[in-house]
Amino acid sequence: MRYRIFAPEEMIEDAVVTLPLSKSLSTRALIMDALTEDAVAGNRECVAECDDTAVIEKALAQGGGVIDAGASGAALRFLTAYFAVQDGVEVELRGTARLHERPMGVLVDALRECGAEIECLEKEGFAPLRVKGCRLKGGEVKVDVTVSSQFVSALLMVAPLMEEGLTVRFEGEPVSLPYVLMTVGMMEQRGIDVEREPLTVRVSPGRYRAFAEKGEGDWSAASFWYEISALTAGWITVTNLKMETLQGDRAAARYFECLGVLTQESEEHEGCVELAPSPEVYGRLDLDLTDNPDLAPSLAVTCCLIGVPFRFTGLQSLGIKECDRLQAICDEMDKLGRVVEKIRDFGLEWDGKTHPVAEMPVLSAHNDHRMAMALAPVSVYVPGIVVDGCESVTKSYPGYWEQLQAIGFRLEDADCVEEEV
Repeated sequence: MRYRIFAPEEMIEDAVVTLPLSKSLSTRALIMDALTEDAVAGNRECVAECDDTAVIEKALAQGGGVIDAGASGAALRFLTAYFAVQDGVEVELRGTARLHERPMGVLVDALRECGAEIECLEKEGFAPLRVKGCRLKGGEVKVDVTVSSQFVSALLMVAPLMEEGLTVRFEGEPVSLPYVLMTVGMMEQRGIDVEREPLTVRVSPGRYRAFAEKGEGDWSAASFWYEISALTAGWITVTNLKMETLQGDRAAARYFECLGVLTQESEEHEGCVELAPSPEVYGRLDLDLTDNPDLAPSLAVTCCLIGVPFRFTGLQSLGIKECDRLQAICDEMDKLGRVVEKIRDFGLEWDGKTHPVAEMPVLSAHNDHRMAMALAPVSVYVPGIVVDGCESVTKSYPGYWEQLQAIGFRLEDADCVEEEV
């Protein structure tokens, strides 16, 4: 699906947006609830509606057989651990071709050390997988945490069901550590005893207790509205963001303040957060995004368009996302005349260098939801820009395009327009 996108002609002054519920909180809650005796199932008001949660819910209801994880790395990793502790249950976990390229070896090896029966059906360390559930002994494992925080979260969530509990020792500098802390916080809310040291997490054997989850807006998704506010100097009220949250991407508020967006409690709308324009914009932005790599697309596009040179490091995990986001950001910004360069495999840098653009480009989302949402606001600077791969937003934010239209953006089906011409 390709959209030709036009930004509002008038200043955005009174836009009100309700974000999708947090995908990260929801995927973890679904797994923990499934591991909880007498948990109340089906509380849809607290679960994000997106591809990742749909995959997990369907898999949990199916309970065995061949399970299609689609393009969801989180679903694949969390379900692998979940089914590994389901005594007597056998599943085959598959997904898209891209998902089969995303690494699983760290998690598979750690679960095997705990006693799990997992077979890689095509290539060792990658999906598709066959998992035969059994009672796991647990104990202690060392985990390479430089690849994905989801490996640790998957292990921690099933650790209470292991006979000896589990001690996870980190090897390397952890990426996306706030997501591990989110997992730990949610486990503690549900009555699990977790001890955390800088490079070690210990989980005692125990039982989850039911917990009434309260839905909250997704801070990762909020970053794209910060981007729009920064590019338009527009006022946007977000109805369901919580400033006190387990979501690590709350850091978006701090980072975008450097790019001219203030975050403040709304005076007109009780309980809402207001994104307000500010004239204070840094001349250069240097950030270590190890804890928040998902914010890189919105930050990079914003910087390129408003002319703020940047250097972002800590992005080594972006090469194994839905696409290679490091290369994708470089490629798409090059189409706009911005020469963004990769810092080996762990960062991005733009020194302000530009080059002429001969024709109107077609931007590609690379089948990546976060790339699609980061590229749409380019229309503020390039009216009528075409973005290909717009359907990918269903992975985390199915209503994104409708909400974009609701605040004044205009979308045209680029394929239909070309056919008419």
